[in-house]
Amino acid sequence: MRHLSSGRKLSRNSSHRIALNRSQATALLRHGRIKTTISKAKNLQPYVEKLITTARGGDLHARRLVGREIHDQDVLRKLMDDIAPSFANRPGGYTRIYRLGTRRGDNTQEALIELVADE
Repeated sequence: MRHLSSGRKLSRNSSHRIALNRSQATALLRHGRIKTTISKAKNLQPYVEKLITTARGGDLHARRLVGREIHDQDVLRKLMDDIAPSFANRPGGYTRIYRLGTRRGDNTQEALIELVADE
């Protein structure tokens, strides 16, 4: 039974998956969009959305909770000062996934995951 086991294995052990999620989340928050595989994008989407929801709190506790996952201080500052306040009135759905087709080398389905623009 799969109780309380969410997410995809992505052919990695647990520490490698955690490092992958953190590095992809940092890249996404730094650049606004990244190109990756569909499986990694679907795995990254709830991870980033929970980080943004936590950062919307804006207080020291929220900064420390998000700081556990985002180790780059510049990206953490950008998330807390710019990104989270821009999503203050949005109840969720901070990211969007576009399918791009297949990669030439190994025929893997690629995707573009990006932060939704302010409206």
